[in-house]
Amino acid sequence: MSNRPITPLLDKVCCPADLKGLSDDQLKQVAHELRQEVVSAVSETGGHLGAGLGVVELTVALHAVFDTPRDKLIWDVSHQCYPHKILTGRRDRIRTLRQEGGLSGFCKRSESEYDAFGAGHSSTSISAALGYAVARDLGTAPEAGVGDAIAVIGDGSLSAGMAYEALNHAGHLGKRLIVILNDNEMSIAPPVGAMSRYLNRLYAGAPFQEFKSIAKGAIRHLPEPFQEGAKRAKDLVKQVTVGGTLFEELGFSYVGPVDGHDLDQLLAILRTVKTRATGPMLIHAITKKGKGYAPAETAPDCGHGVSKFDVATGVQKKAPANAPSYTKVFAEALIREARADRKVVAVTAAMPDGTGLNLFAERFPERIFDVGIAEQHAVTFSAGLAAGGQKPFCAIYSTFLQRGYDQIVHDVAIQRLPVRFAIDRAGLVGADGATHAGAFDTSFLANLPGMVVMAAADEAELVHMVATAVAHDEGPIAFRYPRGEGVGVELPEKGVPLEIGKGRIIQEGKRVALLSFGTRLKEVREAAQALSAEGIEPTIADARFAKPLDEDLILGLAREHEALITIEEGAIGGFGSHVAQLLAERGVFDHGLRFRSMVLPDTFIDHASAEAMYAEARLNAADIEAKVRDVLSGATAQAARRA
Repeated sequence: MSNRPITPLLDKVCCPADLKGLSDDQLKQVAHELRQEVVSAVSETGGHLGAGLGVVELTVALHAVFDTPRDKLIWDVSHQCYPHKILTGRRDRIRTLRQEGGLSGFCKRSESEYDAFGAGHSSTSISAALGYAVARDLGTAPEAGVGDAIAVIGDGSLSAGMAYEALNHAGHLGKRLIVILNDNEMSIAPPVGAMSRYLNRLYAGAPFQEFKSIAKGAIRHLPEPFQEGAKRAKDLVKQVTVGGTLFEELGFSYVGPVDGHDLDQLLAILRTVKTRATGPMLIHAITKKGKGYAPAETAPDCGHGVSKFDVATGVQKKAPANAPSYTKVFAEALIREARADRKVVAVTAAMPDGTGLNLFAERFPERIFDVGIAEQHAVTFSAGLAAGGQKPFCAIYSTFLQRGYDQIVHDVAIQRLPVRFAIDRAGLVGADGATHAGAFDTSFLANLPGMVVMAAADEAELVHMVATAVAHDEGPIAFRYPRGEGVGVELPEKGVPLEIGKGRIIQEGKRVALLSFGTRLKEVREAAQALSAEGIEPTIADARFAKPLDEDLILGLAREHEALITIEEGAIGGFGSHVAQLLAERGVFDHGLRFRSMVLPDTFIDHASAEAMYAEARLNAADIEAKVRDVLSGATAQAARRA
């Protein structure tokens, strides 16, 4: 408690209504205390630090001016929502962020009425806010009613097509809608593309220190032009010498740029917008990610995602790694392959660091392409590279790859183009919760004709799967691997291509066969060791491939054992379902085989540690042991009845 900041004004704010009676100077003090509280809380829990610090003043201003929760405040991605949570009655739980049973690290509708729309991915806020605005005008909103709809979207999120689809529709409808562009020149990685350059040009003619005087000059003139509808933005643009021509052409009135850390500017503009705006309005606010906390401001990623840290120094308290991470193993394996094959290129969707491709970029800067937050484009761009004779590795988190599924089907699979999909964060990921869980990729990829789907059981297998993908030119191929450290096996100096569709026997046993797909193999081994002490010695096999299946291996296991259990860290409809289909088609069940499939449960699992999430999913070693005992006891009872 002694390390917590002194926050006398913030202590009096239990909900946004408490901000209404404060003077502007008091609101500035609230913002100062709020920033200290965010730093203090995240130092204890870890999480997304820089994004929230960058919107402290904006959060205070929005809640002070608008009437939330009637006015719907929608945060794009929502990893910047910690200040919002503190001001909306959740301060007493803010030190439970991202912990089991605690607050989500993102906005979550079931958590608070102030969380108007849940989000863990980017570029959805404008679409959702427009939906609220239309529901309001149709009179079909909930009984409490909907006032204004306000979307706060970062500049990095404007690299995704969905944001433009929403801007285009909103401009066409002409509804009263407020979009705040939080322009901090920093998403998770430095922003890329023409939109980033365009936003830079909007204020390139005026140094940042001049914004304050320019914006204040504009504020004095806001009421009159605002009465003139669409003309107001053009008048303002002339006065500040820069303009949002693109946004105006899309049908938005544009105000900006404004200093997103100057409450005088923010309050004056938001108050005017609230009372005078009639149609779609875009406010362009310049902010600094990590603002007000030097270690975050100077970090390469501006403190995007941090573990627990020391407030005084910013030094993070990370446990030493026992083995290299899967992400690093993938990156280093890909670099080795790229040295030997000039056709190997890499594609990422705004996640070079998260996918390890920042290491690839250091070695081959001309052979890596960061397309921004645009997974759909990343997939089809990779398809074009493959059609052009290159060997593209499209490295995307499992949860984000979902956004490119239509492109995987039409632009890759139907055309049998050899795009290599490196699927990071497969399985449950811990504190980021359901929005980031990699639960569905096996299910949605393995049903595509011609698609090869692999899962690495350990980091050595991952090296071999990278080599397999390089060598595979007959069509698309994917390999999945989890977040975090490997299991500590010795890494090969060079990857060796695997035979497509062939698994391996790890341990010969009897009665029951455990067929693992992916990194649950470690838990399978632990379960088998415990069972052996009871006289049950399972056979262990590593499938390696969900598509194509190793039919000889699977049918052999079925013939030679009373029971067969598949284990995977994916949703129903994946590896186990394909095995069951094979067994049914071959009539194996007619001969009494007892088959079980252990998969993720049919629910979205809330944030907790990865270990706790897998315990809830019942995919740990103890759960595998229990499944074996249950299946074998059933087989014994069945045999007794037959006798």
